[in-house]
Amino acid sequence: MDTTWSVLVVDDDVGIRQSLRLCLEVINARVLGVGTAAAALEVLEHSPFDLVLLDLWLGQESGLTILPEILRCQPGICVIVITAFASFETAVEAMRLGAVDYLPKPFTPQQVRHAAQRVVANTVLRRQVAELKERIEESQEEIIFESKNPSYGAFLQTAMRVASSDSVVLLRGESGTGKNVLAQWMRTHSRRAHGPFVTVHCPMLAGDLMTSALFGHRKGAFTGAVAEARGKVEVAEGGTLFLDEIGELTPDAQSRLLRFLNDRSYERLGEAKERQADVRIIAATSRNLEEAVTTHQFREELLFRLNVITLALPPLRERREDVLPLALHYLRVIERRQARQGLSFSVRAEQAMSSYTWPGNLRELRNAVERAVILAPAQVLEPEDLRLPARSTNPAGHDAHRMTHDSPMLGGDVSLREIEREHIAQVIVRTPSLEAAARILHIDATTLQRKRKRFGLT
Repeated sequence: MDTTWSVLVVDDDVGIRQSLRLCLEVINARVLGVGTAAAALEVLEHSPFDLVLLDLWLGQESGLTILPEILRCQPGICVIVITAFASFETAVEAMRLGAVDYLPKPFTPQQVRHAAQRVVANTVLRRQVAELKERIEESQEEIIFESKNPSYGAFLQTAMRVASSDSVVLLRGESGTGKNVLAQWMRTHSRRAHGPFVTVHCPMLAGDLMTSALFGHRKGAFTGAVAEARGKVEVAEGGTLFLDEIGELTPDAQSRLLRFLNDRSYERLGEAKERQADVRIIAATSRNLEEAVTTHQFREELLFRLNVITLALPPLRERREDVLPLALHYLRVIERRQARQGLSFSVRAEQAMSSYTWPGNLRELRNAVERAVILAPAQVLEPEDLRLPARSTNPAGHDAHRMTHDSPMLGGDVSLREIEREHIAQVIVRTPSLEAAARILHIDATTLQRKRKRFGLT
């Protein structure tokens, strides 16, 4: 294999662990050995592996008892069971519990390498097929690159010219306007179309984890760093690195990213060795970065380096001509996935969609259509199925106080609990994650999760 892959050896015999490490390192594997079930589970909780070689007897413990726990820690990981006590019954039981292969002792180095390479190669192939399938589905689903709006049409022409360059790009726009999809579209129209497209969701990481995710780390760089790891910059070599919600980067990650943008060099966390990477950066944000600079939450120098080319995606309310074509497209895609046929929108539903402001933009529109396809009993979808008012909404008028059809009205005969539940539900629908919804609601994510469960919101 040309690429580095990681193996966890779980065997109570230190000699076997050493032999397997030497055997696999010659084919570019990164190997870590542990002698107990507890040590194996602790390592798997913190570091990803491509393959586990598991001895069936760990002292007085049976390897079969921890096999389900290994698969729980890292679903989809490949496990090859090894044992000196080979029997058909144990092989069958190991396979039943989730092992992918069975290797009896004594074994030769060639047998070990052949089994490991075959299993990992099959795993890589499955991942590539799944990624290709996902990309095909995404390309079939999204039509934000066709528009009846003249301004948005001009925007797309600019985006096409930018895509063919290799410059840093900053995508701005409200949540749900399609920044992630635009980034992938730009990649497919660039000279890096056949390179990797790697996404970093900045709000999902914090502290050392964010810096490590971007640039990698060496073993022992921080608590839980039990093995060295490559960062997203290294994984994206020759391709495109998409930094989603870059305004959430920690100060340390900002400093390291600034240096990388200046000279394309970086170091892994806890390592002095300088590395180089050929990567195109596309960043996205729904925050006002200039305001973040004034409050010392974002580095001004980094903003200057990101602002080489800026594309501002317009909200859906500014391209109302596209609402119905988008809704119809989402309807066709989702009804096919849900095995329904012949669905349509009523005239009332089309009027409601056209007049609604869609504060959650494309994401909210798609969610509304998907919910209707799943829950509506009839073939013709009504405003009620989309959870939209049947009348046109006017933000300056009385309907601005009504959140959805049959939803509690502010000032009406409803409890605070009903108002709170509906408000939380609407915010969750239009935001990309619970963390983003929690920020809007000015509560922490744990509190939001608790309220979500209490109100029965999915």
